[in-house]
Amino acid sequence: MIKAIYSRLKQGYKTIPFPAKDVHLPERFLGQARIHSKNCREDCLKCKEACPIGAIDINGKDLSLDLGKCIFCGDCQRLCPGKAITFNRDYRLAAQERKDLIARDVLPRVNVEKRKNKKHIFGRSLKLRQVSAGGCNGCELDINVLNTVTYDLGRFGVQFVASPRHADGIVVTGPVTENILLAVEKTYKAIPDPKLVIAVGACAISGGPYAGHKEAHDGIDSIFPVDIYIPGCPPHPLTILDGLISIMGR
Repeated sequence: MIKAIYSRLKQGYKTIPFPAKDVHLPERFLGQARIHSKNCREDCLKCKEACPIGAIDINGKDLSLDLGKCIFCGDCQRLCPGKAITFNRDYRLAAQERKDLIARDVLPRVNVEKRKNKKHIFGRSLKLRQVSAGGCNGCELDINVLNTVTYDLGRFGVQFVASPRHADGIVVTGPVTENILLAVEKTYKAIPDPKLVIAVGACAISGGPYAGHKEAHDGIDSIFPVDIYIPGCPPHPLTILDGLISIMGR
């Protein structure tokens, strides 16, 4: 028993002090996109041609990047000679409207004021049912990480539950394949009103690499209205955590 207590004291406090100014992120982490259209050369198109997902649109000198499609491979940043597209270290990427994921100058933050009604209804507690709708398990793994001692999702009043009847909302990952569509619809209907729909990852937002495939539905908002989009492939756990607590106005 003494050894166990000593070991615990030696480990110290492992939960990250979120939100914090000095959050540790991986060296290769790509966060919020910055667009510098004045640095774009119309005859270049290297970034657009390199994008494996078709997330970049160039219309003359008007350059935009759809973070709802982006898989954050970073090829556009590496290949652009004028650095018209750059990524900073800001993990706060969640947006409440699909159009807010189109990066031109800077990605808008979640407008908490518009969510006062949701905040009032759910208060400081949020129960969620997660559904893997044909994903590769990348987003699912990063959602699971939130339940570890490092992130400790429960301290914010957010908890994933086993039954949709106990949930306040549904968290969807994956492009919503035809085989899983019925299960997603049943889960959504089983959640009591009012309910939230949260799309996590490029696949759940736009279909990701599977967009346009006959067996995929190109994201959950083609089926149900989405309350918040959390982009990434997969999103960093802090990006997901920030998006979830933003719903509660925190």
